[in-house]
Amino acid sequence: MSAAEIHYIDTPHPVTGVTNSKLAIWAFLASEVMLFGGLFSAYILLRVGAVSWPHGSELLNVPLATVNTMILITSSVTMVMAWASLMMKQLGRFRIYMSATILLSLGFLVIKSFEYAAKFEHHHFPSTDNFYGIYFTLTGLHGLHIIGGVFVNLYLLLVSGSAWKENPRKFTGRIEAAGLYWHFVDLVWIFLFPALYLL
Repeated sequence: MSAAEIHYIDTPHPVTGVTNSKLAIWAFLASEVMLFGGLFSAYILLRVGAVSWPHGSELLNVPLATVNTMILITSSVTMVMAWASLMMKQLGRFRIYMSATILLSLGFLVIKSFEYAAKFEHHHFPSTDNFYGIYFTLTGLHGLHIIGGVFVNLYLLLVSGSAWKENPRKFTGRIEAAGLYWHFVDLVWIFLFPALYLL
């Protein structure tokens, strides 16, 4: 099936009011909400049922996590600016903001790797206890989502010239879909940070 036969890839469907890519990303994010919702529920049940539960602020590096939180919030802003640049038909500015988003994402991963290395150095692993089991599961899965987002954003950056030239509206829709995913990943961290590090 050729691209010309696929309808509503760059115009909204009359029934849903959104393009196929936006509908697909919302459906995918709904499944992600269920995934992380199940893990957060497990965390709550384990914590409520535990006789004693350590405070994250005593075991985890809160300053590093705070820096990472600011990095992710900033990356959400640069992602919005990348999309807005395309809406204003400024491909060069899009590339700057998308590059910034990718660099901020890599910065988050580097800081998280230092945090993990410190835990492993002190012999804290997922098998150590329930706290570290939940900590590594939630932050590790979140980290995998960050890596996935980096690959997608890097691909979109690399093909931006040809994709923009071929169909600007379609490419802008793809960036919007990638942005929705990225904002979800950031939102998950906004919940993870206080739940694990502060409470």
